[in-house]
Amino acid sequence: MAYAAGVDVGSTQTKAVVVDENEQIVGRSLIDTGANVVTAAEKSYLAALQGAGVDEEEVTYVVGTGYGRYKVTFGNSQVTEISCHARGAVRMFPGSRTVLDMGGQDTKAIRVRANGEVVDFSMNDKCAAGTGRFLQAAAFALEIPLAELGPTAMRAEKAVPISTTCTVFAESEVLSWLGKGKKIDEILLGVHRSIATRSIALLRRVGIEDEVTFTGGVTRNVGMVQVLNEALGLRMNVSEESHYMGALGAALFALDRIRSRKTPVKEGSA
Repeated sequence: MAYAAGVDVGSTQTKAVVVDENEQIVGRSLIDTGANVVTAAEKSYLAALQGAGVDEEEVTYVVGTGYGRYKVTFGNSQVTEISCHARGAVRMFPGSRTVLDMGGQDTKAIRVRANGEVVDFSMNDKCAAGTGRFLQAAAFALEIPLAELGPTAMRAEKAVPISTTCTVFAESEVLSWLGKGKKIDEILLGVHRSIATRSIALLRRVGIEDEVTFTGGVTRNVGMVQVLNEALGLRMNVSEESHYMGALGAALFALDRIRSRKTPVKEGSA
């Protein structure tokens, strides 16, 4: 049995996925990236191998992806996170035609074909206002754990309008509303809706198809998922694997390389 692996080095967290020849996930890991990107890639990869019960020698090909993909020093090649999230989304949800990838530093809207090939994409171009970093800024300002942001926002009956387009000013705007007596849950609902508005604007640039798949670390925020669903008027595809979609896509590209090596050369071909 040959195995393939993908390592997705993000600005906030690093993910690794190991797949077998049948494209089944046999191991995965998630760690904080921290200051040493090379070390994060190595640790995540080894943790995924351990979870799979697979030795390094059994992995034939490794693909690095994410903003730190060139820091996956043990990898065989690199593929952009846009291509990897598209590929992973279609593997997990075959009907995916639009993908929204929301990470710590950026948000990407991707339109894909049935085979996972990227047709078009668009990225946020105004600081990190429509990303996980915006949520982190709000959490810091309100002194609330990141994991509680979504559930807290969902308790609000109305939202406070958040107008800033830059994460640098998010904290001051949040504190300003707090000083005016607004409830924390109403402020947070406003933050979530602000991010959703910017995300949908990105999606419209590439075209919103009937089946939308949500990928990236922010998929774990139940409030973000609900607000996006309401704004889109549909139910996005989200699963426990959504956080690992980039690493999964990278592992599938690695598996492609393994298969291409095994394909016999036809007689007479160059």
